[in-house]
Amino acid sequence: MTKYIFVTGGVTSSLGKGIISASLAKLLQARGYKVTIQKFDPYINIDPGTLNPYEHGECYVTEDGAETDLDLGHYERFLNTPTSQSNNVTTGRIYQYVIDREREGAYLGKTVQVVPHITDEIKRRMCLLESEGQYDIIITELGGTVGDIESLPFIEAVRQLRWELGAHNSLVIHLTLVPFLAAAGELKTKPTQHSVKTLLEYGIQPDVLVCRTEHHLNADIRKKLALFCNVNVNAVIESIDAPSIYDVPLLMLKEQLDKTVLAKLKLSTKSEPNLDNWKIFLGKLKNPTAEVTIALVGKYVELPDAYKSINEAFIHAGAVNECKVRVKLIAAESINESNVDEKLKRVCGVLVAPGFGERGLEGKLEAIRYVRENNIPFFGICLGMQCAVIEFGRNVLKLKNANSYEMDPKTKYPVIHLMEAQKKVKNMGGTMRLGAYDCEIKKGTKTAAIYGKGKISERHRHRYEFNNEYLSQYEAAGLIASGINPDNNLVEIVELKSHPFFVAGQFHPELKSTVANPHPLFVSFVAASLAHSKAAKQK
Repeated sequence: MTKYIFVTGGVTSSLGKGIISASLAKLLQARGYKVTIQKFDPYINIDPGTLNPYEHGECYVTEDGAETDLDLGHYERFLNTPTSQSNNVTTGRIYQYVIDREREGAYLGKTVQVVPHITDEIKRRMCLLESEGQYDIIITELGGTVGDIESLPFIEAVRQLRWELGAHNSLVIHLTLVPFLAAAGELKTKPTQHSVKTLLEYGIQPDVLVCRTEHHLNADIRKKLALFCNVNVNAVIESIDAPSIYDVPLLMLKEQLDKTVLAKLKLSTKSEPNLDNWKIFLGKLKNPTAEVTIALVGKYVELPDAYKSINEAFIHAGAVNECKVRVKLIAAESINESNVDEKLKRVCGVLVAPGFGERGLEGKLEAIRYVRENNIPFFGICLGMQCAVIEFGRNVLKLKNANSYEMDPKTKYPVIHLMEAQKKVKNMGGTMRLGAYDCEIKKGTKTAAIYGKGKISERHRHRYEFNNEYLSQYEAAGLIASGINPDNNLVEIVELKSHPFFVAGQFHPELKSTVANPHPLFVSFVAASLAHSKAAKQK
């Protein structure tokens, strides 16, 4: 029978439920168990696809085209296994399904209520992954904080499901904060006590407490928390602030979180976790032999979470190259012709980030012109690739005011245009080109050397494409299409033949970069930036 672990949060948000869930899953996976993680978000949006990145960070896209919470990125990066539509559910999706069923008459005229209809649907979704028959343990992270009004149906669904599953088939981990009061010089347990009390009022006794803290928990603090929160002393787990999220699995191993969980679920703890590769990765991450500064030019640089997967992909690629990557965030709209040299002359590589809309477009184009003309390594992602095409069209092909149809529907040279399938789309949510698509790579190109194979699959999230009417002009001038979608002949990757590293993709490679499999485009881009740095120092 599949066992269930539910992870709740208390006292405050942003304590790292996603990292704790992913770290526990990593430890269980390293012991040989088949594990997956799902996230239940309490907001009414159907998915984060229509949310501004400032609201909720980046929107993470799965292989099957689901627009999901960024925590799913952590799950994939830690476990190296893909997630799907079933791994992220929102209140909006739950209510939409129940209301649609009510309109169809599926409830036979009954009064449709939060209990049992909404909670029944939540429970059904929580158990959906079990029906695939491939998991020993399913970890369910509940978004929000215990006590939030919007979280109540999820908490109630967990209470009911635990009763239905029976003893030893589920447990609840409550992640909470133990703050340090500098004036008093001590850690305070009262917020955790109140948070657990609130959970108890909803009918749930947590089995394990994971306590986020800036200072180590001594034996007295652990005993006090255990006594007042009604858990075993060995189930009070310290989660101290760590230099990197990738340290957390080893910290949880030291705290024996995995052993405590397995004992409560009556599962074997005989096989010790095999974390050799993880430790090798951490060793390279913490002991770089070189350092490189790469500029990330984007719209949402005030919130680093807007580019979470890109930042993590740089960490993976940096470890491969035994190099510390310093990412310099630059607001695209702050760049212009007069200051581009000042902003970019000290960086060894430039990544132009994905995004939507016209804001910052001219700054991105100016940055691309600068790196193209000065042979600085360049990497474009999604809109970054489209910007590379626009810049080349304007400044090399002399197509005056060439643009994307998205930015200027009246442009004389729409080098980026709207796909036919997108022209009749009215709704914004879930209607882009989403998920994994195949790409065939041309032999003899830089891209072919980077990937080392002729056919790849990458994840997409966009509406606009390279306009193939201009392809022959571009290729004649040196910007070639090195990757093409075999089904519809769409350009997936462009590269500049006469440049040390000038590669841009219509897809999002950062979404497939994991600790176990760093993405080759990022690895090669960091290597090229490192080479540029060394060459610059020798001059």
